[in-house]
Amino acid sequence: MKVAILTGGGDCGGLNAVIKSIVWKGIKEYNYEFVGFLDGWKGALENNHRELTINDVIDILPEGGTMLGSSRTNPFSAGNNPEDVEKTMEEENIDALIAIGGDDTLGAANKLYQRGVNIVGVPKTMDNDLECTDMTFGFMSAVQAATDHLDRLKTTARSHHRVIVYEVFGRYSGWTALYAGWAGDADVILVPEKTYSIEDVCACLEKRRQRGKDYAIVVVAEGATTTEMDEMMAEDEETDEFGHVMLGGVGEYLADEIEERLDWETRYIQPRHIVRGGTPTAYDRILSSRYGLAAIDCVKNKDFGKMAALKGQEIEIVDLANAVADTKTVPVELFEKAEIFFG
Repeated sequence: MKVAILTGGGDCGGLNAVIKSIVWKGIKEYNYEFVGFLDGWKGALENNHRELTINDVIDILPEGGTMLGSSRTNPFSAGNNPEDVEKTMEEENIDALIAIGGDDTLGAANKLYQRGVNIVGVPKTMDNDLECTDMTFGFMSAVQAATDHLDRLKTTARSHHRVIVYEVFGRYSGWTALYAGWAGDADVILVPEKTYSIEDVCACLEKRRQRGKDYAIVVVAEGATTTEMDEMMAEDEETDEFGHVMLGGVGEYLADEIEERLDWETRYIQPRHIVRGGTPTAYDRILSSRYGLAAIDCVKNKDFGKMAALKGQEIEIVDLANAVADTKTVPVELFEKAEIFFG
């Protein structure tokens, strides 16, 4: 059997670990052949690929990024034709495709499965917003990176008696902001799942100041809003092939409002891709490897249209369609536990 692999969407820690585990087990136990499409769905559309052998993947587990490259190409967007993916697989005698990605990449994978393509999914996103799995790989690596930043920012905020507003990725879900903010002992955390007013935020910070704390850390997800805003803030109106605008700027808006209302020197930090880059944590290296092993077993069992998922401590197989049907958001009950520490 010949199997293709692709990595789509934003990079994050653990992608190479997935690739290694798929290829390693697929060759050693099942004697499969492997190719990797380069730059996500773009490579599948254009038949741009490379062979993958044991020697190609032997040392890549701890490396960040993806050896195959990635893109936000959508095979179903205007100007692209999903039939080209099918044509590529037919020309190269590829029997199955393993797509590693988030809701956009796996959403396209599910549509191709509905067209008859043999596809298995692996859940990747630093946002942790895919349904049907307790954890996506890449999430904990991003949380750790953001937490490290917050630990450093706290020392400089304390030294200069400032408020620092730290804005992280998280379009419709606040998982990364919540976990990093909580672990980083932030004074206020703002997520898309709950709307605050600027007055609420300032009141929380003022309480801190009245207690004698002359610095503060505010963590905000890029998709968070306040009662004073009509919608999420975007850096421009252009969209990618999946119809998404690039969000950003809510942190800067908050910083300006805090400084003006409280007369408290405030700085705005937007780490963006620094959080998703770099080597994966030990947790993500293991989780990614487990996902890869489960994915190649799905191919072996001809269990297509499925996705490997974490349920508790076990890896289970779920329907790909269910995983991309909706966005997994932070439960109100979990956020309320973190709110105890505000103000």
